[in-house]
Amino acid sequence: MPKPYSYDFRQKVLQAIELDGLKTSVASELFNISRNTINLWLQRKAETGDVLPLPNHPPGNNHKITDWDEFRAFAKSHGDKTQVEMAQLWEGDISDACGEQRFRTISRGLKKIGFTPKKRPTATKNEMR
Repeated sequence: MPKPYSYDFRQKVLQAIELDGLKTSVASELFNISRNTINLWLQRKAETGDVLPLPNHPPGNNHKITDWDEFRAFAKSHGDKTQVEMAQLWEGDISDACGEQRFRTISRGLKKIGFTPKKRPTATKNEMR
């Protein structure tokens, strides 16, 4: 997403239009921005009283697991099960879709808390040596 124009620049453009009586078409050529952008700023100023840019929130996934301490305890107690079985046992609403989506939610949650599905501890020695 492109970076919004600065607040100072927006104020300068609108000041040139409102106080100096500049037309929007002339201001768009002078400041090298589109008339539509100026019209949107004027509309926002009429609605809200200011021309602050809208907050830029990148889209992200809706996190279904919110209580990470509870999930950590759940993973510790059900660590011997597969992720599909864990998805069926999880009490919270982790998905509206089919089982595949539930599996991915559990998988992402386990990765986030650093849970590894290793069955054998790394400290055990090989008997052959």
